[in-house]
Amino acid sequence: MKVVLLADVKGQGKKGDTINVADGYGRNFLIAKGLAAPADAQLQNDFAGKKQSEIFKEEQAVAAAKAIAEKLDGKIFTLPAKGGDSGKLFGSLTTKEIAAALSREIGTEIDKKKLVIETVKAFGQYPCTAKLHKGVAAKFTVSVVKE
Repeated sequence: MKVVLLADVKGQGKKGDTINVADGYGRNFLIAKGLAAPADAQLQNDFAGKKQSEIFKEEQAVAAAKAIAEKLDGKIFTLPAKGGDSGKLFGSLTTKEIAAALSREIGTEIDKKKLVIETVKAFGQYPCTAKLHKGVAAKFTVSVVKE
């Protein structure tokens, strides 16, 4: 019996896969629990269309991430901060503040959760990595100067 999985089933496949199973297993377990539906042309076409849509959206997201990475890669961004004469900041510079400054600088919104940087508690230069998408990252430098 051919069925199309409506959800991920351990040991059988992922959502949208068309698999061949025993008649009893298909009718009494997979279809009864709503994990699968009998494979017909319309259902298979629907899932094929959904997969194509997901692939297209993924490609668009990767292209957007690469465009942002090009704007960031290898650049030095200067951020003013308040601090004392000893070279230490009053408090610390957070990823939220860095992301806001980068967003203003390049004109594209960057999520603070995508930035990887060590704790910034003094003036100086700090290497930073923006993990924009799976397999797309940009390395740049954040230079913290006295306000």
